[in-house]
Amino acid sequence: MKKLISLLMALSLILGVCACASAEDKTYNVGILQLIQHPALDQATQGFKDALTEKLGDKVVFDEGNASGDSNNCAQIAGQLVSKQVDLIMANATPAMLACATATADIPILATSITNYESAMEIELTAEGATGLNVSGTSDLAPLDGQAAMVKELFPDAKTVGLIYCNAEPNSIFQIKTIEGYLTEQGYECKRYGFNDSNDLASVVQSATECDVLYIPTDNTAAGNTEAIANIVLPAKVPVVAGEEGICSGCGVATLTISYYDIGYKTGEMAWDILVNGADITAMPIAYAPQFTKKYNAANAAELGITIPEDYQPIE
Repeated sequence: MKKLISLLMALSLILGVCACASAEDKTYNVGILQLIQHPALDQATQGFKDALTEKLGDKVVFDEGNASGDSNNCAQIAGQLVSKQVDLIMANATPAMLACATATADIPILATSITNYESAMEIELTAEGATGLNVSGTSDLAPLDGQAAMVKELFPDAKTVGLIYCNAEPNSIFQIKTIEGYLTEQGYECKRYGFNDSNDLASVVQSATECDVLYIPTDNTAAGNTEAIANIVLPAKVPVVAGEEGICSGCGVATLTISYYDIGYKTGEMAWDILVNGADITAMPIAYAPQFTKKYNAANAAELGITIPEDYQPIE
């Protein structure tokens, strides 16, 4: 009996060592689906990759796809990642997340650059702030009351605020509804200008220049077309307050923004917890940006003759 016990203990030790060696030798295959190339999403993806690379080194391999702003491409790339049986998918922006969630209910999906998970996925979060599904991640929501206060601080004499957003982006609609309430409370008349895609964006923005000030939320379609927007609003001498730094650097004058690199990095840390520690994604709360910064576009502010308060930081 003693010999049998000793043999079993030795066998258990060998199996344990083999398991540890197997875990150490494992290479993780991580899929990345990014909706479109623009600075904010690019920074989030870079932060995600940096976090995982710092923790896993060459034990992580990334399989990246960019949908070029096309939801059909999102579905195709998501399907390809699922067929490859990647260990985890990072979905950057709402259409990317929805495509991945449709493609698999088994592979963990961590999203980033999502403003509001409940409106995007048409769900209710748990009491702990988790989706209860194979989806979690980080939010890029900046304080909308703070952005409304920024409009009031910079343009106290304005009467009308034009709200520009893409009709196809649930997160944009959520932001518009929310900030409209704050702006109305401050005495502004708000007018909505929704566009369907990049094809009608220019004509919608042109109509919106009848307003004194424009507001653009963290809208992916707008972010991919800031040059076209700038070519309309700057000659019309209509300032834009933006929901994030990337849009502001292209066509805006000021923003209360988060760091997309930071939320991407946080998403990478969450991925490591799932891959290495076996964390349950269904119970993992949505994470939010730790801080927000007032920033301004010096060139656009100067062109429009707008004086920016000293507590704003210039966009580099």
